[in-house]
Amino acid sequence: MKRTLTEKQKKTLSLAAVVIFILLSLALAWFVGRPLIRFARQPEQFRAWVEGHGLWAPLAYAAMVFLQVVVAVIPGEPLEIAGGYAFGAWQGTALCLAGAVLGSVAVFALVRRWGRGLVEVFFPADKLEKLHFLLRTSPKRTAILWLIFTVPGTPKDLLCYFAGLTDLPWRTWLLIATVGRLPSIVTSTVGGSALGEQNYRAAVIAFAIALAVAGVGYLIYRAVCRRHEQNGHKETPGG
Repeated sequence: MKRTLTEKQKKTLSLAAVVIFILLSLALAWFVGRPLIRFARQPEQFRAWVEGHGLWAPLAYAAMVFLQVVVAVIPGEPLEIAGGYAFGAWQGTALCLAGAVLGSVAVFALVRRWGRGLVEVFFPADKLEKLHFLLRTSPKRTAILWLIFTVPGTPKDLLCYFAGLTDLPWRTWLLIATVGRLPSIVTSTVGGSALGEQNYRAAVIAFAIALAVAGVGYLIYRAVCRRHEQNGHKETPGG
């Protein structure tokens, strides 16, 4: 006879799963994430490692990017630059994008299953409240998410986790996570590739453009959040 779980047992299992995820994420960030980022910040050693591991190197690199997206406290930019340095602009972009998209899909699925408690493992409640307007179902909401996810300089790890709290269809999220990551990845891998080719002028130009676009993107993100926050206060009685 098949035994069904009570609501209390389901809640206990869900809580246990979240706790395990927190502990695993902390362990990965400490024992894997820190050495990984130190390694990525030494591009010559990273390239030597890639050349010494043959066909396994691209898979390992994509797995590193996947891990970075899922464990949101690990910074992504050093890995993107290292990918361009070690693999070149085109292959580095493809591998980085593959790992990032798979990580984004995994995060989306995890948040859909475990909810806001999982998101708050990595992000404080006040940051989530600023994105509360993205919970409203509308074509305009989807367009705004496209915009702020695509522009470099916006907090993609936060947006990635928050997207799982919305009712966004899987297909739409997959498109956003794929197309939306391209601009920031390309600017980093192109700069890293230029460094690897010792074309320092091109590298400086690429990183300068990336920095400028990221700055504009961050301002756009803040303006969008501030505007919807103000609108939310106006719609609240007594606000």
